[in-house]
Amino acid sequence: MPVDRKPLHGRVAVVTGAARGLGAAMAGVLVERGARVALLGREERTLARVRDSLPEGTSACWEADVTDDRGMFRVGAEIRARLGPPSVVVANAGVAEGGPFTESDPAVWRRVVEVNLIGSAITARTFLPDLIDTRGYLLQVASLASIGAAPMMSAYCASKAGVESFAHALRAEVAHRRVGVGIAYINWTDTDMVRDADEHAVLRELRGHMPAPARKVFPAAYVAGRLVAAVERRRASVYVPRWLRSTQLVRAAMPPVVTWLSRRELPRLAAAEPFSATGLLGAGGRADQAADRGGPPV
Repeated sequence: MPVDRKPLHGRVAVVTGAARGLGAAMAGVLVERGARVALLGREERTLARVRDSLPEGTSACWEADVTDDRGMFRVGAEIRARLGPPSVVVANAGVAEGGPFTESDPAVWRRVVEVNLIGSAITARTFLPDLIDTRGYLLQVASLASIGAAPMMSAYCASKAGVESFAHALRAEVAHRRVGVGIAYINWTDTDMVRDADEHAVLRELRGHMPAPARKVFPAAYVAGRLVAAVERRRASVYVPRWLRSTQLVRAAMPPVVTWLSRRELPRLAAAEPFSATGLLGAGGRADQAADRGGPPV
C-alpha cells in the first residue's frame, strides 16, 4: 500500500525536550512535513528561539517540567485550546549523569530517572486521551543503553531500559484503541548531552574504546529525519544507525562482554585520572551561558 506523501499535514505534534538538540531538530522536520508543533521544555528563552526559527504560525512553546503531573496536565489543556488535540507525541526529554554509582549524588541520580522514565510516563498520561481520540502515535525516544548497559552510566541505563519496557507495555495496552507506540533506539547524537559527556575523561575514553561504528556521532538533523519518517509510518521501532537493530539478537550476550571489558579497562583509566561524578549532563547549562554572553547556543 503506498504511503500518503503528507501523512502529518495539518496534524498537531507535541515534542518534549524541544529547546535544543534532537527535540529542536525533530520540531523542524515535523513542521517541514506539515505538522503544527507544540514545543515543550524547561527553558522559555531557548524554546522561544526554536519557535522563532520556524515559519510563523507553525509552532508554539510552553515551559514545562515533564516530571510535574499538574503542570503537564495544565499545558496539555492549553495545547488543546490553542492548537487542537495532538495526534503525535514525541517523548524526547532526557538527561544523564556519569561516574561511579557510589559517588553519585542521590538527588542527581534520582533526577535522571525521574526525567527520563517518570517524565515519559507523565507525558504519555497527559496526552493519551488525545491519541485515543485521534488514533494517534507516540514515539518514545530510547537508546542503545536500553539494550546494553554501560558502566559509569547507571541512572541513564536504568531509565532507558525502563522506558523501553514501559513503551512495550503501553503498546500492548492501547493497540486495540488504534494508538501506535514506537520506540526509537538511537546511539551517539550530536547534542548537549554527548558534548557534556565528552568533557569528562572517563566517559570520553569509554566511548573511544567502543568499536568504530558504535562510537560514531550522528548529526541531530539526520537522526531527526529518520525519527520523523518513523512517525509518518507509525513504526513499532526505529534504529539510528540501522545496525543497532542487530544488537537485539545478541543482547543477552552483551552484559558479560561489557563486564569483561570493564574489568580490564576501568583500572587503567582510574589510574590515569580518578573517577568522579559528572553531575547532570544535557541539562542545558552551557547553552544558557552562551545566550547570556550574547553568543549562539552550543
